[in-house]
Amino acid sequence: MNKLQLRNMLEAFLLEDIGNGDLTSDAIFPETEQGRGVFLAKENGILSGLEIIREAYHLLAPEMRVELRFADGSMVAKGDIIAEVYGPIRSILTGERVILNLLQRMSGIATMTRKCVEILNDPSVHICDTRKTVPGLRMLDKYAVRCGGGKNHRNGLYDGVMIKDNHIAYCGSITRAVQAVREKLGHMVKVEVETETRDEVLEAVEAGADVIMFDNRTPEEVREFVKLVPAPIVTEASGGIGLDNLASYRNTGVHYISLGFLTHSVKALDISLQVHEGAKK
Repeated sequence: MNKLQLRNMLEAFLLEDIGNGDLTSDAIFPETEQGRGVFLAKENGILSGLEIIREAYHLLAPEMRVELRFADGSMVAKGDIIAEVYGPIRSILTGERVILNLLQRMSGIATMTRKCVEILNDPSVHICDTRKTVPGLRMLDKYAVRCGGGKNHRNGLYDGVMIKDNHIAYCGSITRAVQAVREKLGHMVKVEVETETRDEVLEAVEAGADVIMFDNRTPEEVREFVKLVPAPIVTEASGGIGLDNLASYRNTGVHYISLGFLTHSVKALDISLQVHEGAKK
């Protein structure tokens, strides 16, 4: 993750939650009262976003001491201590919810990604994400996918061309759409084309696509379509693929399988903050 971008994001998130101040914590505890907090895993999973604990607390209290017990991408078991923090009680409690919200979400994404990698059980095929992320959280969501052993698709509309069915419908054909892109963009930009039929795959190959996606195709269709694509062209399967049928795409010959549910239907990993009176000496 880009640390400067992360810090800016956390500033905005904390300001949204804190506003003019934490009325509860500020009213109960003096500024100087110190405490210890423990981030605890309440279920098994893959961790992601641990640096958020350090960065967020240092924004609230630069003197806060943060000790991380694991690294991003690590497997954690129920009951494991993930991190410990020592510093002003006010700051520990004020930052709790924002930190947990992000840490739980990112670890949930990483855990699901790892589960998909294991279910597919095919090192020749990469699991990757999509642009179906929460606005404002894309950097974090995509980082979490990497922590789980997945790959990232394009980050946004700006770093890769993806010609989808609606582009093709408006333009008239795959060939015209690819030609229009090639006339305007340089050789450094990859061009992906979404296809659904054998004829569309052949047209995308002939048009010079760099990546060809097989959209909402069965494993049998993917195996058939892969044979039509020359070796230099990257292939991707997407749409209609879930936990229940992911394993059936094993050994289809496709290079990537993109899964929107990694980020748009995430189940947060259960992590809690337990606090203890008195700072560690």
